Amino acid sequence: MRVRGWWRSWQERNKMERIDLYSRFTISALPWFFAVAWQGAPFQSHIRHEPVPLALGVALLLASLAQCLLSNRNLPASYEHYLGFSVFPERRLIAPVALLLLAIGLLAGLAGVDGVHGSGLLLMALNAPMALVITRVLLVPVRRFMIESLALTALITGALAAAGVRGGTLAAVVPCSLFGCVLVLVSVRPSAWSMSVMWQAEEARDVQARLAVAEERLRFGRDMHDVLGRNLAVIALKSELAVELAQRGRPEAVDQMVEVQRIARASQQEVRDVVRGYREADLTTELAGAKGVLNAAGIDCTVTGDSGERLPAPVQSALGWVVREAATNVLRHGDPRACVIRVTTTTDAAVLRVENDGAAAAVAAPASDTPGSGLAGLRERLGALDGTLEAGPAKNGRFHLTASIPLTKAEGCGKQGMPPGTVGAPGVMVRPGSGLLEGRR
Repeated sequence: MRVRGWWRSWQERNKMERIDLYSRFTISALPWFFAVAWQGAPFQSHIRHEPVPLALGVALLLASLAQCLLSNRNLPASYEHYLGFSVFPERRLIAPVALLLLAIGLLAGLAGVDGVHGSGLLLMALNAPMALVITRVLLVPVRRFMIESLALTALITGALAAAGVRGGTLAAVVPCSLFGCVLVLVSVRPSAWSMSVMWQAEEARDVQARLAVAEERLRFGRDMHDVLGRNLAVIALKSELAVELAQRGRPEAVDQMVEVQRIARASQQEVRDVVRGYREADLTTELAGAKGVLNAAGIDCTVTGDSGERLPAPVQSALGWVVREAATNVLRHGDPRACVIRVTTTTDAAVLRVENDGAAAAVAAPASDTPGSGLAGLRERLGALDGTLEAGPAKNGRFHLTASIPLTKAEGCGKQGMPPGTVGAPGVMVRPGSGLLEGRR
């Protein structure tokens, strides 16, 4: 079970790492795509093929490529900053900001010598801030990013206006520059946000698995406390009674010590039963435990229907054993992805159904030599209450296990409980009105 759980956990984490790598690679490739598509395209027809315009255009292209290099260098740190794993050092933005100002200056110079016209100028204005804002969008809140985008748009527009760009071309620079920033906002930030949610879900899965283990340990500790605490209290009282009887010279002291010895041996056997898991099972506890263990092993377990709290104790115990054995079989056999446990209670019977997928090979586990183990042991337990157990693969490729117990006989068995005053240790009773414990002979 531990190996399968570890293997599933490793597969899920490996899948997460692949998705994370794909997202980072996509974001890293965006500035290069924009530089080639928007900065390189104007060289074909929009830039005048003369020495000065070509020199300025090449210098602007090289500045854009340098921005892409710095963007890729800063992107992992900004990504970790967004996910909350580290803090981005602000000094790493000095070089990208300087390159952005250089690119805006080269673009204004190219426009000032009338080296580019029409849509070519708009494409270059659109590309100028892209490399920086791809990094910046992961470092600041959305509101601050939009304010910075407006300021950056005003800076580009003002530089081109100072270079002599007028009319409709200058008016179109504003939406183009702002569009580039908004495009980065709606593409990069949601991708990073989805990755943060996925990593948080992965961490929650790990925490859930650890909590399931801790809860099982606490339950085991409570069982040990219930067994030992109760029986040790009985032994202490019996011993005190034996001491008092011995001091008075009464022969009943020997009988009390024999009773202490018997209770001690019974306690030892109960401790063994707790360790081996052969105590009476509680249905509600077993349902919660099965769900926690299966979910921790990477199997989506859903518990529906009645909780079974109002069922008679014998029925709860028997169905609790069925849940425990069914969960063990789900973990040991086949390779299920989902398991559904449903408890249905009517006036006539209590029915427990366990269904899991991917379990074509999940045949019934053979009963071992230990009493009460395997499906054969479950049938014996259910048979004592006139119950039935059916288990096997269904036509749809799923594995079904159904346990049914009629409530008429079970209620009769539940009423035949221990007599009033019975303490948990076998054969130990409180004599009404005496305040002393007395062995039942």
